[in-house]
Amino acid sequence: MAVAGTHITIPLTPASVAPHMVEVNLVGLSLGALLTLTAVALHLSKGTGWAPTTDISQEVLERRAESVPETDFPEPMNRAIGAGGGGAVAAGAVAGDEGGAELEGGAEAEEESGPWDVPDDEADVFEIEYAKEGDTIEVKENETVLEAGEDEGWDMPYACRQGQCVSCAGQITSGGNAEDYVVHDDQQMLDDNELGDGYTLTCVAYPKSDFTIETGEAP
Repeated sequence: MAVAGTHITIPLTPASVAPHMVEVNLVGLSLGALLTLTAVALHLSKGTGWAPTTDISQEVLERRAESVPETDFPEPMNRAIGAGGGGAVAAGAVAGDEGGAELEGGAEAEEESGPWDVPDDEADVFEIEYAKEGDTIEVKENETVLEAGEDEGWDMPYACRQGQCVSCAGQITSGGNAEDYVVHDDQQMLDDNELGDGYTLTCVAYPKSDFTIETGEAP
């Protein structure tokens, strides 16, 4: 007979706990098996074969090269600017021809000499009349007409001192071609007609005869 307010404690025996442990063990095994199968599946999926795609980089470059329009600029070492494609010369041929020409030109330049190379004690002396300056002076063949005038303290016109302009130009009034009286060291401005009229570039003009000159006269 039960008494009110009385608690009854029933002890758990090994026999009563066993079914619960079996149930827990089964659940654990199921989870373990599931995880194992998942790991195997993932491993197999990673091991599937993969073939690399074809390398199309060269094909892409070739297509891009074909799409770039050709220009009319000359090939390197081709000096025929403006000649266009039809007038272009093979770069290798031009380089070879110019290379040989430069070598020959360099050898000639080394061998070439002029009055500027003559020592002072061996130089011939000529009388040059500077009409505007009102004086006649002696000038050595290894001295330019410009330098000789400057040595006298005269205000001689000049700019480049290399024969590449006409700032220093003067006119030889003794008659005939200017180069009958002077040797020009690489003048690049006067043509044959102007030389024939007696014009000279005093910065590169070395005397080889007596003459009269009017400085500051350009053609």
